[in-house]
Amino acid sequence: MSYGLYIGRNHSADGHAWLAGYGDEPSSHWLEIAPRATHAPGAMVEVGVSPSADLPGQRSTIPQVAQTFRHLRVSYSYYLGVPAPITNGGLNEHGVAVRDIWSNSRNALVEMTPPDQRGPNYSDLARLVLERARTAREGVDLIAALIAEHGYSCYGGNSHIIADPDEAWVVVEFAGAQKLWVAERLGPDSIRASRPGYIGVIPDQPTDDFLFPHHFIRFAVAQGWYDPAQGAFDVNAVYGDGKGRWDGVAWIEDEMHQRAARPEKIGLHDVIFAIATERLTGDTAGYGQVVPLVHPGHDALRVMWHAPVGPVTAPLVPVFMGMTELPLEYGIHRYLTTGESARFLDERHSERNGDTVSHVSQGAEVTHSAFAVNKRLMHLAFQMQDPLLGEIYAHMRRCEVRLAADLPDVLRSAEILLQHKEERLARRLLSAQSAAWLQDALQEAMYLADAAEKRVRNRAALNLNPVPKKPCQIW
Repeated sequence: MSYGLYIGRNHSADGHAWLAGYGDEPSSHWLEIAPRATHAPGAMVEVGVSPSADLPGQRSTIPQVAQTFRHLRVSYSYYLGVPAPITNGGLNEHGVAVRDIWSNSRNALVEMTPPDQRGPNYSDLARLVLERARTAREGVDLIAALIAEHGYSCYGGNSHIIADPDEAWVVVEFAGAQKLWVAERLGPDSIRASRPGYIGVIPDQPTDDFLFPHHFIRFAVAQGWYDPAQGAFDVNAVYGDGKGRWDGVAWIEDEMHQRAARPEKIGLHDVIFAIATERLTGDTAGYGQVVPLVHPGHDALRVMWHAPVGPVTAPLVPVFMGMTELPLEYGIHRYLTTGESARFLDERHSERNGDTVSHVSQGAEVTHSAFAVNKRLMHLAFQMQDPLLGEIYAHMRRCEVRLAADLPDVLRSAEILLQHKEERLARRLLSAQSAAWLQDALQEAMYLADAAEKRVRNRAALNLNPVPKKPCQIW
């Protein structure tokens, strides 16, 4: 499902745009650095969904490019049968950021989807944009070309926000295997939330601000879903769920417009609020991301703020494009990883069945899972919202204020090293500093959770009912 928010630079206190959001899936999540890579001529990439997916299809291959770009991303192991590992996006070395967000297609399009659908799925598109696009517009053109040539595999429709420091695009891909997609440009004055992703009225021909294939409107006319004599073409009404802006989208967009109207405009902590507030964020949020859309003096200095679970009870911590490694605690663990319940950290049964050995290394598994630790803290806070949730939320926001104050010195130190051609030392500095911040955040979550459990138990407030407790959310 997921959630994305774009803030144009004219609304920003720092003079640059923002892209933020979270993933909304039930399985494990882990942070990854994907290095730049070269590929042999004729190399192929497997894409699509399998016959066992909720909306079945066939796996297929598409040509690989000669070089793929370095990027930061969060991966996870399950959503509606889409083959793992899956990603909703992240940030690449050229400053292109991607958020994947669900977008329901018209029921008739879902029913039209053949059981042997082929082509990239939503995660494939997000990853391929990170690997191949130098600008947001290149990302849109890439999605358009991939769908035109190879098709699109879906679970009922989807969308992406693709952003760079100059502009962003909302791209909606539709079910039905008809190669239908549409894109809307967002600029410096835009504030756009997606959950689900939506696009409203479009012109009858593509423009600089709206892109779609030549058959996009014609197909709707042929199906009897749209009559040009009745007015403008509303994408959401014709091809989507027909609901327009959902309540949560309307609330957070309006909230951000109010904050943008202040003299101080929108800053980092306003953007964090938009993905951390308990009105929007709970257990379904598998992680959080905030990306300041800037062009620093060196690609290694690009920053993505990351939370290992929904940031309602976890801090967002800066990670850097120039990092060479991440703490094992923030990598893959067996907790909630699909398929791991049937595997062992033992190979004795592997001769009979090769899939009995865990996909997680033994060394990684013995470390604390940041995802699991922060989930524990979240559900302790949810069981005693007064006063625990408010206290923990406020603590995490204070952590981010401290990190934001420290970040410029770290970036400046690394920049000086890069200017003196000391790239190895700069990457070592960025890796060590971010790792220290991430580990500190994990240790704090562990201490807070231990203390919170004692408080909940002392109040006899452990919720043993089958209905979980949670804050009141708009969605």
